[in-house]
Amino acid sequence: MLGIHDPGIYLGYLFSILGLIACIVYGVLNWNKGRETDIDEIQKDLEWESKDEQTKGEI
Repeated sequence: MLGIHDPGIYLGYLFSILGLIACIVYGVLNWNKGRETDIDEIQKDLEWESKDEQTKGEI
């Protein structure tokens, strides 16, 4: 197959395909994780953004 007789080359291909599959599985499982769901964190971010807008207006 492909004229390559060294087993190390086959292992390289195998690990590349396994790495691709692992990345796809990881991405699917962690698709929407990491969002802020805590109300306090969201409120702090909103306050920070309003202060930032006021600071930009003063400049």
